[in-house]
Amino acid sequence: MEFKNPQILWGLVLVVLLYYYMRWMGRRSTIRTSVYRYFPKRKTFRTRLFALSRVMLAVALVGFVFALARPQKGYIEEKLITEGIDIVLAVDISSSMKAEDFKPNRLGAAKSVAKDFIMGRKNDKIGLVVFSRKAITHSPLTIDYTMLYSFIDTIETGMIQDGTALGNAIMEGSKRLKEGKEKSKVLILLTDGINNSGEVDPITAAYATKALGIRVYTIGVGSTRNAPYPVDDPLLGKRYVYVPVQIDEQVLQRIAEVTTGRYFRATDTEKLVEIYREIDALEKSKIEIQQYRRVKEWFAVPLIMGLLLLCAHIMIEKLYLKVIP
Repeated sequence: MEFKNPQILWGLVLVVLLYYYMRWMGRRSTIRTSVYRYFPKRKTFRTRLFALSRVMLAVALVGFVFALARPQKGYIEEKLITEGIDIVLAVDISSSMKAEDFKPNRLGAAKSVAKDFIMGRKNDKIGLVVFSRKAITHSPLTIDYTMLYSFIDTIETGMIQDGTALGNAIMEGSKRLKEGKEKSKVLILLTDGINNSGEVDPITAAYATKALGIRVYTIGVGSTRNAPYPVDDPLLGKRYVYVPVQIDEQVLQRIAEVTTGRYFRATDTEKLVEIYREIDALEKSKIEIQQYRRVKEWFAVPLIMGLLLLCAHIMIEKLYLKVIP
């Protein structure tokens, strides 16, 4: 319950002052007489009724003040309007992603961080593309994040013939995003290598993606030095060789620049986590809340109460007690 005109409630102070003024005037309105025994020593029914009528008048005035303040009771309806983002994660699954300069390896770190990124989204459709020599859609755009987690868990190197086709990955991700209905479309491309296969040049693919209104964030993963790479030796078992880190940063930077995205370099797992957090902060869903206020006026209740009490006051004083002003 609240009041439309709360400032009018200050009138209650005037009502209280008026009530005490009437009591004070009642005490002064006395008749002096030398024959006191003819007047009752105690209050009678008529004197009590007179006092009650004055209380009725004061309460009636209180009711009028409350009515003028317009008490209202209601509730607020909220309509939530969300504008999500269509996101495709394009993950390199070439054999070099088995390098263990990340923990447990580059692909394992990419899968873990991608799942954390998805967990932080709420209203966005997210799809998954994997690529090496070719690019394939591993999961279409979906808001079923539990299903998406299971698809990420099944990603392994060797699923596709080895190689790095950045242009194909961009075009496959763009194809999935083109099918989406949201205004904002984002492709996150993660790789640790140099484009060496595929039918589409990465820069050409970037311009085609820009025409579709898709922003591309590129991430190069790999340490700044040689990376340990596991090798299965039939005689000695598992052993490690150190391979140079080769990332075509100029191409990744150009892809991001063309599509108004950004290029990031991840040299370890912690840096990769920070990069996904930064992308998460850059790409936030829009949420708009429209409020509708529904109220019911309750001024009639104190108004009717005040009128009834005022009528009762007049009837008591003018018709029954016959009070002379």
